Amino acid sequence: MTADLREKVELDTRYASGVLGINEANLRTLDNLIDADFHVRGNVVSISGPGHEVSRARKVLTELESIARRGHVISPDAVKRAVEIIAVEAPQSVSQVLGSDIVSRRDKTIRPKTLGQKTYVDAIDHNTVVFGIGPAGSGKTYLAVAKAVQALQTKQVSRIILTRPAVEAGEKLGFLPGTLGDKIDPYLRPLYDALRDMLDPEMIPKLMEAGVIEVAPLAYMRGRTLSDSFVILDEAQNTTPEQMKMFLTRLGFGAKMVVTGDVSQVDLPRGTQSGLRVVREILRGVEDIEFCEMASTDVVRHQLVGRIVDAYDLFEEKS
Repeated sequence: MTADLREKVELDTRYASGVLGINEANLRTLDNLIDADFHVRGNVVSISGPGHEVSRARKVLTELESIARRGHVISPDAVKRAVEIIAVEAPQSVSQVLGSDIVSRRDKTIRPKTLGQKTYVDAIDHNTVVFGIGPAGSGKTYLAVAKAVQALQTKQVSRIILTRPAVEAGEKLGFLPGTLGDKIDPYLRPLYDALRDMLDPEMIPKLMEAGVIEVAPLAYMRGRTLSDSFVILDEAQNTTPEQMKMFLTRLGFGAKMVVTGDVSQVDLPRGTQSGLRVVREILRGVEDIEFCEMASTDVVRHQLVGRIVDAYDLFEEKS
């Protein structure tokens, strides 16, 4: 039986309150996740318990202080993510994963929140074509749009093109009210919403009018060559293999493509193959193309979403 260890972590007084959280909420979260006892006196945290647990707690506190030094606000959710990253012995430190800013607007900064998300963001940096495949809420589209805005702001590209297949999930386009534009708009709404989080809302219509940002259905991509652009195909599980090939062959010089989708939520007619499922078999291993598979652990919506994803996966495995 291993004897308990006692260790003290002295936090910088300038950052101790940020690490511990309001009313020590962050420390309480850490106490719930790690089998050790914590006692705080001023800026000194005393930890006692099994050696490996004490070591984990010390690493988490040290990494959280590194994040606080960068000026980031630390939440109980960030503490949970930090524990998860340390548990899998990730090649990158917690501060590298959780402290990597992509874009900022006013008081909001967008950055990866999980190891899977950081791997995805790094893949976008280092490859021309990236496939982000994972469940709802794992940040596939949101982070891709953030990287597109970053690329535009740093002049790596001259325009952003966001596209989705207009595939019905319950309602038929013909029965929806309004013009063709009105009918298509709901399919593109999530892309508009992501843009509004990253750019001043009044700028978006001007950029769209100037052609700097284009949001359009996938059918509008046929016959074009997309150069000097950051191109995102969202909801790619609803493409056919032919549509996927059409889209990927639009790639022009100076362009980057990100394809996102969830293969568990295909809305295509029964018997129609998903282009996203097929392309994994065709292009896996091709140089300068990366497939990033995210999981329920990368879901950053309500914690129940991750559990729902796991429950559905388990049900489908048994079926």
